[in-house]
Amino acid sequence: MGIFDNITKSLKTIGTKGGRANSVIGIDIGSASIKVVQLRREKGRAVLETYGEIALGPYSGVEVGRATNLSIKDISKALLDVMKAANITAKSAGISIPFSASLTSIIEMPKMSSKQLSHMIPLEARKYIPANINDVTLDWFVIPDDPAQKEWSRSRASQTEADATNANSVPEKSEVLIVAIHNEELIGYQTLAQNTNLSVGFYELEIFGVIRSAIGEGIAPIMVVDFGASTTKVYIVEKGIVRFSHLINKGSQDLTLAVSRSLGWNFNKSERRKREQGLLVRTGSDAEEDTLVKDALLSTLGRIFSDINRVLLSYERKYGKNVAKMIMTGGGAGLNGLSEYAMDMVKMEVVRSDSFQKVSTPAFLEDVLKEVGPEFTVAVGMALRQISE
Repeated sequence: MGIFDNITKSLKTIGTKGGRANSVIGIDIGSASIKVVQLRREKGRAVLETYGEIALGPYSGVEVGRATNLSIKDISKALLDVMKAANITAKSAGISIPFSASLTSIIEMPKMSSKQLSHMIPLEARKYIPANINDVTLDWFVIPDDPAQKEWSRSRASQTEADATNANSVPEKSEVLIVAIHNEELIGYQTLAQNTNLSVGFYELEIFGVIRSAIGEGIAPIMVVDFGASTTKVYIVEKGIVRFSHLINKGSQDLTLAVSRSLGWNFNKSERRKREQGLLVRTGSDAEEDTLVKDALLSTLGRIFSDINRVLLSYERKYGKNVAKMIMTGGGAGLNGLSEYAMDMVKMEVVRSDSFQKVSTPAFLEDVLKEVGPEFTVAVGMALRQISE
């Protein structure tokens, strides 16, 4: 079994067609919580059976909402606890690997056969992976040619070559997505599976779960912003391929800490007010305090969105394409008023991820699942792949 049972297979399983699995689990282990989703296949559809989330703060002796750095033993205990509380009964699972545990890059290689690439890519990857190649597990995927993108690349290349007489002098190249996972991380996840008595079919980067559950097979470039507890992950996805990725070392925990510092409140009170009011300001006697909370939140959000705009500009300069839509996911995406603020900052359509859009769910849970959807985007994506295999 490879890192993702091969990235090629991962991308081909976007959606819910085919497969023989009955009940399966998707597991998303974040720095502040664990999310689990159990689906079953019924008459060709993925059906929600149960879901659950557990905060990791108490397992580390800190408040709910705080990022943690737990041992595999403690993570295993938390996973068993949430599976019990959510009445998880399946044993077949897919587990996400966090962005921080991976190294990804898109490299250009001369056109050559698959056999030649398999020899050349590990050598070429050494230039892009800041780690000993023997300490990581490497996977790669040749990105299909895009005629429009090829013409753009040819045009740029010809402009920078003084001796080029026409664009056809530019050598033919292929783009290759390479992904490396630290072996220590994989060993840890394998130990977790043993501790929890789960049959894990694959370990996959979290962004592929997001693509599967919230994006699908769209062609136009889409920006995905995943608001985690300790970090914010920014991706630009085009035709199911991660073209750009960037890690911002600030997340929803930093928003809470900004409120705590500004108003002199403890973490629990600041977290509660952040969740209840967010960027919204009430009228009357509450207006002054709400404004102080909003200003504190914006002090951190401003820095996050400054980085997001830099990612947008870099992508547009490199590929000559505009991004027209942003999908927000992760626990921090539920902040009241964030969508409106984001639209003003990035000047494009902004939506919260609808994680359960490809899953049949009870009607009475519709509103609840819309609300919590962004938190379960990765877990749902893991379950959708597992049920398709």
